Amino acid sequence: MQGDTPPASSETPQADTVEQAWSLAEPAPEETAVAASEGIKEAVSEKSATVGSIVDTLDSLALSFGDMRISLFDVLIVATILVGVIAFAWFISKLSRRLVRRIHRLDDTQQLLVEKIVTIAIWAAAFFLGIDLLGIDLTALAVFSGAFGLAIGFGLQKTFGNLIAGIILLMDKSIKPGDVIAVTDMAGNESFGQIRKIGVRAVSVTTRDQREYLIPNENLMINQVENWSYSSKNVRMQVPVGVSYEADMKLAEELMLEAARASDRVLKAPPPTVWMSEYGDNSVNFVIHCWIRDPEDGVGNVRSAVLKKLWWLFKENGIEIPFPQRDLHIRSSDQLDRWFEMMMARSGGDQVTKE
Repeated sequence: MQGDTPPASSETPQADTVEQAWSLAEPAPEETAVAASEGIKEAVSEKSATVGSIVDTLDSLALSFGDMRISLFDVLIVATILVGVIAFAWFISKLSRRLVRRIHRLDDTQQLLVEKIVTIAIWAAAFFLGIDLLGIDLTALAVFSGAFGLAIGFGLQKTFGNLIAGIILLMDKSIKPGDVIAVTDMAGNESFGQIRKIGVRAVSVTTRDQREYLIPNENLMINQVENWSYSSKNVRMQVPVGVSYEADMKLAEELMLEAARASDRVLKAPPPTVWMSEYGDNSVNFVIHCWIRDPEDGVGNVRSAVLKKLWWLFKENGIEIPFPQRDLHIRSSDQLDRWFEMMMARSGGDQVTKE
């Protein structure tokens, strides 16, 4: 009977079920490449077949690391993007510094602070721009965020500390370019120098003998610093002088003041003063106090000029500059008397013999 033949459509539901199960299965992983090069490769291939063949040749030279495939073309694209982003950030940061320096309403310290903030913002933007151009998924870096934060906490702690310390120093203006501060070298000798530059990591201080000290920003913020030009550039310096006990003290003081006033760098106001400091072993000691306004030009040369002028003034007015002297007292004794008699006898005998 015709009605006994089984329906041909009975296998269709089973085939559909197999196809649906196959479509729900995860596709096999394909080798991935640098995302930035894919769009460039397609665009170049559409424009020129010759260039497209060259690109295909470069793309065929590749290495595979698991699911990652990196070709020579990918390396060239990544290098080009990195160089371009770095050059762009450098150009923009340099241009921004020039624009900031044209703002005359800001002083030198404020200009330097704005330059640093703008530079940091530009390089941060360049970093994210490079990430976007390379097509790197930031979520892929989540695995390394913990390790990166740990590296910052331990390895780069001082670097970030010095960076923040430099910004704080510029904000409160306690240390600024042009200030004269006292510095101490490794041997413990103290000298003064002028701040030339406040960098990301350290402050550059140049002394009078052109030695340049690089002091970490953090040290200047947490340690005591002697700033000679923090609120005023006027600095008082001392010139010690000793005169004889037999000298005219009033005349000596007048000559000291005259020698101090003769120096061009000594300020007229406040005027120089002379103080008697002590009665020394060989001299009466005085200290000439005088003020200068340009400590960055040196202090020793001013002291030398005052002492040279005072030397000639003392010579002209008969003021003696004493030197160490000692009086020797010998006590008399029998042995000493016999020794003197023997020496006198020898001297007399020699004279008789020569005669």
